[in-house]
Amino acid sequence: MVVKVGSNVLTREDGKLNVTRMSALVDQIAWLRAQGYDVIFVSSGAVAGGRGELSVDHRLDNVEQRQLFSAVGQVKLIGLYYDLFREWGVPVGQVLTMKENFQPGEQFNNQRACMEVMLENGVLPIVNENDTVCITELMFTDNDELSGLIAQMMGASTLILLSNIDGIFTGSPDDPASELIREVPAGTDLSHFIQKEHSQAGRGGMVSKYATATHMAQQGIRVIIANGTRPGILQALLEDRGNVPHTEFIPKHQTSSN
Repeated sequence: MVVKVGSNVLTREDGKLNVTRMSALVDQIAWLRAQGYDVIFVSSGAVAGGRGELSVDHRLDNVEQRQLFSAVGQVKLIGLYYDLFREWGVPVGQVLTMKENFQPGEQFNNQRACMEVMLENGVLPIVNENDTVCITELMFTDNDELSGLIAQMMGASTLILLSNIDGIFTGSPDDPASELIREVPAGTDLSHFIQKEHSQAGRGGMVSKYATATHMAQQGIRVIIANGTRPGILQALLEDRGNVPHTEFIPKHQTSSN
């Protein structure tokens, strides 16, 4: 199982990391592992973490900001995860990757072998884009795309994308008349429902989640988009999915999530 959490879930209104929510997500991932799931955790939040640590008194362009804040913030992010998972006795390992690592060849094979040996030895891989060197054409669209590539590379059965809304709606999520689309059979086109806005913290929004979910479902991977700010969301999705707001993309060759 691959679980991806976006910056919009991990940050507070002031843009700084929400350590309380991070701790709650760590508790849930530790619970998943206790149920026997092999979990790979794709976490955004490095840039937000670095921005909260530094006060820069001179102008930086977008690339300089991304490099500086991610370099500082990734240290803070992985340090927090190390301490939080340690309380559960869960060892963690950091994997920073780039888009070129997913091209067939030695780097792809090495990356997959690294995560396989981590999982075999009880280590939780925590994956993020290497923002210090990934700029312009080297960048993933965002960590939604990255998490999908990880799921495909590792042969995951399920990809969970945690955002700050419940899933895909028939209109604006803020419109009471909009309805949550709970199940998406393979091949269904929902592009006319996708809102193009994204949060200040993240850079992909629902457009990239929909693109990733559609592609992964075609590859036979079940994808769930859910609200990571809901308490106990991961446990609820596994134990009582029918009563939990979410959007589920049904893999190709599977007719129903039930």
